[in-house]
Amino acid sequence: MSGLSAELNSVEREMAELLDRLDRWSLAYHRDDSPLASDAEYDSELRRLAELERANPELISPISPTQRVGDKPLPEFVSVRHKLPMLSLDNAFSGEDLEAFEQRNTSKLNIPSLRFCCEPKLDGVAMSLLYENGILVRAATRGDGSVGEDITHNARTMATVPLGLKRQDLPKVLEVRGEVVIPRADFQRLNERQARHGETIFQNPRNAAAGSLRQLDPRITAKRPLVFMAYSVGHVQGGTLPDTHSEVLTYLNELGFKVSELTRVVTGWREAENYVASILAQRDDGDVDIDGVVVKVDDFSQQNALGYVARAPRWAIARKFPAQEEVTTLLAIDFQVGRTGAITPVARLKPVFVGGVTVSNATLHNADEIARLDVRVGDQVIVRRAGDVIPQIVKVLVERRSGDPTPVVYPTKCPDCSSSLIRDVEEAVTRCDNSMACPAQQKAALEHFVSRKAMDIDGVGEKLLGQLFDQGLVKTAADLYLLTPQDLSALDRMGQKSATKVVRAIAASRETELSRFLYALGIREVGEATARALAAHFDSLDLIMTASRESLEEINDVGPIVAGHIHHYFSSQAKRQIVVCLLSAGISWPKKENKPDLTKSLADQTWVVSGKLESMSRDEAGAAIRQLGGHTAGSVSKKTDVLLAGPGAGSKLSKAQSLGVTIIDEAAFSEILREAGL
Repeated sequence: MSGLSAELNSVEREMAELLDRLDRWSLAYHRDDSPLASDAEYDSELRRLAELERANPELISPISPTQRVGDKPLPEFVSVRHKLPMLSLDNAFSGEDLEAFEQRNTSKLNIPSLRFCCEPKLDGVAMSLLYENGILVRAATRGDGSVGEDITHNARTMATVPLGLKRQDLPKVLEVRGEVVIPRADFQRLNERQARHGETIFQNPRNAAAGSLRQLDPRITAKRPLVFMAYSVGHVQGGTLPDTHSEVLTYLNELGFKVSELTRVVTGWREAENYVASILAQRDDGDVDIDGVVVKVDDFSQQNALGYVARAPRWAIARKFPAQEEVTTLLAIDFQVGRTGAITPVARLKPVFVGGVTVSNATLHNADEIARLDVRVGDQVIVRRAGDVIPQIVKVLVERRSGDPTPVVYPTKCPDCSSSLIRDVEEAVTRCDNSMACPAQQKAALEHFVSRKAMDIDGVGEKLLGQLFDQGLVKTAADLYLLTPQDLSALDRMGQKSATKVVRAIAASRETELSRFLYALGIREVGEATARALAAHFDSLDLIMTASRESLEEINDVGPIVAGHIHHYFSSQAKRQIVVCLLSAGISWPKKENKPDLTKSLADQTWVVSGKLESMSRDEAGAAIRQLGGHTAGSVSKKTDVLLAGPGAGSKLSKAQSLGVTIIDEAAFSEILREAGL
C-alpha cells in the first residue's frame, strides 16, 4: 500500500468515526432529549470534520452535518407532485362523533370493535421527506394535498431531519411525513428577538413555522427553532414495513425521527375519548401547541379495506379541542408604562371565553404591531390564547369594519409623567427615559422589589405601595426600611396590629441572598437565572458594580445586550445611590467562604422539568440545572436521571414513575440550589 493510499484510508476512517459519533450525539440530543456530549464537545468534533472535508472535498458525505448549513438563496420554489396525496382528515367534536366514527368502520368491516392508534394533533405545518437508499433527496410542503413546493434546501438545515438513515432493512424509497413545529419556549424567545430588532412579531408558532419553511434564503430558516416530528409514512417502494401504524411510529423513531411520546394504542371509542380527555388536560403544560387528537385505525390491512372517501381516509379522524381563538370587539387601547419604562399598548376587549378562560385584555406589543394589524377601536378582532401565554390579537376583521374609525395614534409623551418617549434604533420598544421620576416606573419598581421572587416582603402589595407612594412616604425601595408602625397605621384600613406586622416583615427581608437582591433591583433583562449566575460568578456586589462589560460577558447567561444593561445600571449615580441606601438600611447576605464548584454538582445528570413551579419558571429552573453542570431534556426517557415535578406534571410524571426515574418536588430542588449557593 502506498503512503498516499494509507494516509487517505486513515482520513476516511477518521471521517467515518466522526460522522458516526456526531450522528449518535445528534440523535441523543434532538430525538431522545438525552445529551451524550456537551455543546463544546459537539462543536469541536464538528470543526474537525469540517477541516477534513475542506482538505478532502471528494470524501464529503451527503449525510454530513456540515451539509446542514444554509446555501445561497433560491430564485423561486419548484412544484412537487406527491406520489400519494397528503389528505385532510374529517373532524370529530365530541365523544358521540367518535362513537359514530367507530360504528361506521366496524359495520363496514363486520367486527365488534377496533384498535386505534391515538396521537396528539400537533398545530404545525405538514412536510414530506423522501429518502432513496437511505439518503434525503427531497422535502416538500403539503400544498393542496396533491402538489406542494420543494423545500429541500430549508429542511436540510433542521437538526431533527435526518440527512441519512442507517439501517440495513430500509426500503429503496421511503417517504416520511410529519409536522414542523416550534416549541412554545423557543417561540417566545424568537418573538422577543424579533421585537428587539424591530421585526415582525409572529402571530403564533404555526405561522412562524410556515413562514420559516417558505424562505427562499435557507440561512434564515437555519436560524429558526424548527422541529420535525414524524407521524406516518407515504410512498414506499422496494421494501416492507410493519403491519400496524403504531409499529411504524416505533420504526421511524428507531430510524432517527422524533415522534410523539404521548402516542397510545386503545380499543374502542370510549378509550379513545378518555385519551382525548387526558391530552386536553395536559394541553397548557405541553412543549408544543396541540389542537386535538388524531385517531387512526391501527391495523394497515383494515385501513386498506376501509379506503377513502372524497379527500379524506375513512380510517382516521381528528378529534378537535375547543377553540383557542375567538372573535370579540376591541373597546379601547390603553398605554401602560412598565418598570423599565417600556410603553405597552393593551387592548381592552369585550369579554370572551377563549381556551377555558374569560379574556378581557390582550397585548398589542408595540407601535409596529399596531401598524401591522391596522387595529382600530370598535374593530371586530380574533383573539388567541395558548397555555400561559398572554392573550393577543392575531387578526383584525377589516371586512366587518363599519364607518371609518380613526387610526390609533401612538403617544409621543409618557402617559404618566409627560416626559418625551425614545425608541432605540435596535428595538421596537418605545420607552420613557425618566426612570427616576416617572411615577408609573417608580411604583412598578417598588412592586417588583417586594415581590415573592425578589425580597419577598409579606403583606406589602400593589394597593399598599400605591398609598405609600401617593402620600410621599415611599419613593424608592430604600424608603421602605424607614417606615414605622405609626406611618402605616395612619393609612386607610391599616390598624396598629397590621402596621406592626408589615414593619416586621420589611425588617425580616433585610437578611436575604445576593442573587435575590440583584433580581430585586429590577435591572433590565436580569431575571432570576441571570441574577443567580452573576452572584455565583462574582460572589460580591462590589465586583459586580465595578465589572466591565467584557468581564460580565464571560458569564454563560450574559450576552452583550444584558451586559450593557447591567453596566449602564451601575454606572448611574442615582441607581448606585439607591443601592448604597439599601445597604445602609441593613440589607445583607451571608458570605460564602467555601464557594461550591458549580460545574460539577449535577454533572452528567439529565433532568426534565414539568408542571407549574411556584418560586421560578420552568425555563429558570432549567437554567439553574445547566449552571450546575446538568443537562435538560424536554421529555422523560430511560436516560432521564431526575424529574422535577410540579402540580400538573401529567404524562411526564406517569412515565417517570413507570421507568423508575428519581422524582423530586420544588422544595427539594430549592434545597439543592440553596446548598449550591444559587
